[in-house]
Amino acid sequence: MIGALDVANYFLSLCDENAGDLISNLKLQKLLYYAQGFRLALSNGPLFDDPIEAWTHGPVVPTVYHAFKKHGSNALPAPENLDLSVFDDGTKSHLDEVYKVYGQFSAWKLANMTHEEPPWKDMAATKGVISHDALKRYFKTQVSDEA
Repeated sequence: MIGALDVANYFLSLCDENAGDLISNLKLQKLLYYAQGFRLALSNGPLFDDPIEAWTHGPVVPTVYHAFKKHGSNALPAPENLDLSVFDDGTKSHLDEVYKVYGQFSAWKLANMTHEEPPWKDMAATKGVISHDALKRYFKTQVSDEA
């Protein structure tokens, strides 16, 4: 299984800086949340094992947050050596779709969106781990039966 940092680097590799497409740590965290949530809803299995926690500004994968926190709120650099062989075609397609849909939004728009969703709202007071079950339950309501 791939790790959340692998997924993070994949998203960063999709960024087109020349087109003004930038990803901060805050935005990256929300993309990871949506990627994990939709994967659980669509396949019944997680994309990565790293936990997602309910932090003040929305869902956060602590391992990824700490890997990139030195950049503060600035744009994160694209990975220099991304090994695409760790991603199967289905995973790449899934991540490309999540990026296409959610990558267009600002970090704060994504944070505000997650604040309206039960997986984060239900854990926000305790700042606890958002369970795979909670993600799956919510994201199944967001997936069309025709998909």
